[in-house]
Amino acid sequence: MLLWLFEQLSGYNSSFQVVRYLTLRSLLSVLTALIIGLALGPIMIRKLHALKYGQAVSSFAPENHAKKMGTPTMGGVLILLSIGLSTLLWADLSNPYVWIVLFVMVVFGAVGWADDWIKVRYKDNAGLPARKKFFWTSVGSLAAGIALYIIAKGQHSPEHTADMLDLLIPFFKNLSIPLSAIPMGIGFILFTYLVINGGSNAVNLTDGLDGLAIMPVVLVAAGLGVFAYLAGDMRFADYLHIPYVRYASELVVICAAMVGAGLAFLWYNAHPAQVFMGDVGALALGAMLGTIAVMVRQEIVFAIMGGVFVVEAISVFLQIGSLRMRNKRVFLMAPLHHHYEKKGWRETQVVIRFWIITIILVVLGLMTLKLR
Repeated sequence: MLLWLFEQLSGYNSSFQVVRYLTLRSLLSVLTALIIGLALGPIMIRKLHALKYGQAVSSFAPENHAKKMGTPTMGGVLILLSIGLSTLLWADLSNPYVWIVLFVMVVFGAVGWADDWIKVRYKDNAGLPARKKFFWTSVGSLAAGIALYIIAKGQHSPEHTADMLDLLIPFFKNLSIPLSAIPMGIGFILFTYLVINGGSNAVNLTDGLDGLAIMPVVLVAAGLGVFAYLAGDMRFADYLHIPYVRYASELVVICAAMVGAGLAFLWYNAHPAQVFMGDVGALALGAMLGTIAVMVRQEIVFAIMGGVFVVEAISVFLQIGSLRMRNKRVFLMAPLHHHYEKKGWRETQVVIRFWIITIILVVLGLMTLKLR
């Protein structure tokens, strides 16, 4: 929006052309999302308090979580609002990738909002029925997968289409899994579906302690932003042996907005939290990260950088499977962060140590650019 305005003004004064630079718009996107989040945070928290949209604490949660009862939830609305406004202001709105990510954000955010609203309005911890949640998240992820497949087939020459549709293996220059071998893009679309939904649910499972999920989201978004910047530049892509993705560069603006919005939310979500993200934020942010990872063709690197999310999700699957098959627990409690709480770690210890692990994993993910 503002990019278009400044381009019109550049006809009268060439100094306005500076806004065309991606790096400047990305920095402005960070600042805009940060300012919006910090400014609207207190207003939203007061409103949530007035509406009595407080968090219900499960009887199965660790004992020290009882004091969190009544803390406002659905704070993810603040994150998504900050990201959306910043993106609309500073991104190139003619870029189809921008609209696909925003579409995913809206669909998954709406599902999460409905889930949170049912929980707080009707005091029903079950939230949105699983079949409805599955249906609408499937609609969002499949629609994104189909759109990305059409763009990949229509915008790239045949010799580059395989790179755009296959699963690339990090640490190797020319090794990939041929998703494109399955006709009509079915392999690529289904894999995209799994990445987007997997990312969404993994972030949602991680969101159980003050600040635990949002900082890894910020760090992974920053890491994916680096990949988007490099994949969107033909010279860097060729030098680093990664696929050149025509529309990827504008994803940097969205990643920057996620960083700014996430840091603003952390200001209010840091221990002791004044507001919780809720499903409206966790589902949408995880889905956005998964979508961006597919767009820049770095799904495995996304799993590496988001290793905390992956392990949290795996811990839940292992716990449920073990209880059903052996009637025994693998962990003291799942997801994994509760296991460490049960072992005696303080909440802040768990959170900060998981942050440190994420920093290490993001650095490792970035190292795959050169270790090939």
